[in-house]
Amino acid sequence: MYNIALIPGDGIGPEIIKEGRKVLESASKQNGVEIKWTEYPFGAEHYLKTGELLPDSALKEMEDMDAIYLGAVGDPRVKPGILEKEILLKLRFYLDQYINLRPIKLFKGVPTPLKDKKPEDINFYVVRENTEDFYVGVGGRFNGKKNQDHLEVIRKLYKASIEVNFELEKEEEIAYQVGLISKPGTERVIKYAFELAKKKSLNLVSSVDKANVLSNIYGLWRDTFEEIANQYPGIETEFTFVDAITMWFVRKPEWFKVVVAPNMFGDIITDLGAMIQGGLGVAAGGNINPDGVSMFEPIHGSAPKYKNKSVVNPIATILAGAMMMDSLGETKLAKDIENASEQVLSEGKVRSKDFGGSSSTVEVGEEVVLKLRKI
Repeated sequence: MYNIALIPGDGIGPEIIKEGRKVLESASKQNGVEIKWTEYPFGAEHYLKTGELLPDSALKEMEDMDAIYLGAVGDPRVKPGILEKEILLKLRFYLDQYINLRPIKLFKGVPTPLKDKKPEDINFYVVRENTEDFYVGVGGRFNGKKNQDHLEVIRKLYKASIEVNFELEKEEEIAYQVGLISKPGTERVIKYAFELAKKKSLNLVSSVDKANVLSNIYGLWRDTFEEIANQYPGIETEFTFVDAITMWFVRKPEWFKVVVAPNMFGDIITDLGAMIQGGLGVAAGGNINPDGVSMFEPIHGSAPKYKNKSVVNPIATILAGAMMMDSLGETKLAKDIENASEQVLSEGKVRSKDFGGSSSTVEVGEEVVLKLRKI
């Protein structure tokens, strides 16, 4: 039996989570697995009614769970960043979910915008560092004439070079953001990428950075990558700049096997990956702590304008559930869900709006359950 925290969240979240849960329960029953759900209300509605975002008491409860299954967070009635920082990022940092894992896989029956590319051409993983880089929240926005404390920080960061172009004291508005990566944080994410390649029998790990310009922060990344790579002599490696890899994702996606990237660049290239695999409706992701509690979700967000319309594709949420069970060691159960989902996509008889069909969210979920029963 597995204890799973359930956060349906905002917008379409409750609708897609309902279908994901339905599929998980069906697959679990067939595989002799039991799931005990603990549902949490955190999201926009709860915040607007109570003023509460994510209390420490709930974090401590979730720390004892086996995993977290998340629908979506985000609502136009709440200022951008509040829900994301105080729920999503708070969970990631508190539970040290330092890996963001994104399978980039084109399923049969799913159209890709890339000309002449087939499912066998688009099937790789992006491993994104999830707790460091420019997302550590160090920075500020201020008036240069009034905030002398910030000016001292700026001077220490940039020394005198910034004053070649302008005088800080005369600027009415200045902003800065600090990126930070650590040796241990870099080591563990890169090691995870190599272990994933080893586990999946994949022979290439590609490192992403921008060391030609941001040489200090990503110089450390490169040095660490080389050190870890030496421990895996049977796996080929390469360095690629973030701007170059976006081109090659489009030009030759079949080249890639496992890609490992710092937080910000990983955030960018995984959205590109979602598009080449057919769109957000089939893009699932995991925020992973290999030794702790991980959280799984579709990457498409809350899409408030589609709320309660039952038109959104639940496949991404269903596949996120499969990733969750795979992380818990239920490999066959996870594969059953993935195979059933691919059968639905391949046949195309039940097809959601994003793929040109008219099937409802519920109908797609029920069709996956029907395929599961046949498996």
